[in-house]
Amino acid sequence: MFGLFVCLLQSVIVSFIRLVSEPSSSSRLLTGLGMSDEDSRASSSSSSSSSSNPQQDTSYLKKKESKASMSKTSKLLSTSAKSAGPKDDNIYEWRSTILGPPGSVYEGGVFFLDIAFSPDYPFKPPKVTFRTRIYHCNINSQGVICLDILKDNWSPALTISKVLLSICSLLTDCNPADPLVGSIATQYTTNRPEHDKIAKQWTKRYAT
Repeated sequence: MFGLFVCLLQSVIVSFIRLVSEPSSSSRLLTGLGMSDEDSRASSSSSSSSSSNPQQDTSYLKKKESKASMSKTSKLLSTSAKSAGPKDDNIYEWRSTILGPPGSVYEGGVFFLDIAFSPDYPFKPPKVTFRTRIYHCNINSQGVICLDILKDNWSPALTISKVLLSICSLLTDCNPADPLVGSIATQYTTNRPEHDKIAKQWTKRYAT
């Protein structure tokens, strides 16, 4: 009987350890956005303590994201991105503002992007789309971006700041070998001066 009691006690202890070690979806989201482990633990703790009040939980997550993740994001993006943060009270819907990289045909432009996170983030990539029209062979008229890290090469280790940096890099060096708009890619490779002229015109017309 004593041996049976010990086995049951061990089973309960192991189950408890697994329970407290399992991260919440909100904690995974904030960790993927680039928050520290301490912030993630605080977020997870708040989620469990305020589960009866979803509005309070959402407000808390937004506050933590703004103070921690956003400060890190702004430092990493430097002059490439003006801002990136949640829309209203929904931490799964973000809006980012990217500045056209200096020296590129998009210099002087201000480009708005929507970022949508799934509940499975960071195990699945966010959906990033341009809301400002841009003349680019890897970005179509619907704002869809052809970028490998947003598809097959996605990794949970990638934070949103790294994603935005990759998009800024794409504005500096497009990839005509893997185009989303074939006509622009062809023009880029066969008539670069005309391509750059139109890209600058679009930037002035739609992004300034």
